[in-house]
Amino acid sequence: MAKDAKPRVKVPKSAKAGEVVTIKALISHNMESGQRKGSDGNLIPRSIINRFTCDLNGVNVVDVAIDPAVSTNPYFEFDAKVEAAGDFKFTWYDDDGSVYEDVKPIEIA
Repeated sequence: MAKDAKPRVKVPKSAKAGEVVTIKALISHNMESGQRKGSDGNLIPRSIINRFTCDLNGVNVVDVAIDPAVSTNPYFEFDAKVEAAGDFKFTWYDDDGSVYEDVKPIEIA
């Protein structure tokens, strides 16, 4: 598990049925590519978030495969159509097998 990996998401509290809302998701993570050398001259082991998903009420909204070239603290912004109240579930998958999750509710106004 990466030290200090912290997910942060921003979801509107409510939306009208059928409205498209903007979702913002970021995770604090060093994203080490495995290609750099440390001060001892040895390669620093790869440690990246390799996949990010977002579901609304169990239905996939976005599924992203992430490569080592991504920057530290990967940030995603995307739109989602909200048909009903429910929960957005955000999941980040780490190379070491760790899984980081966050859930944010949304209501229909």
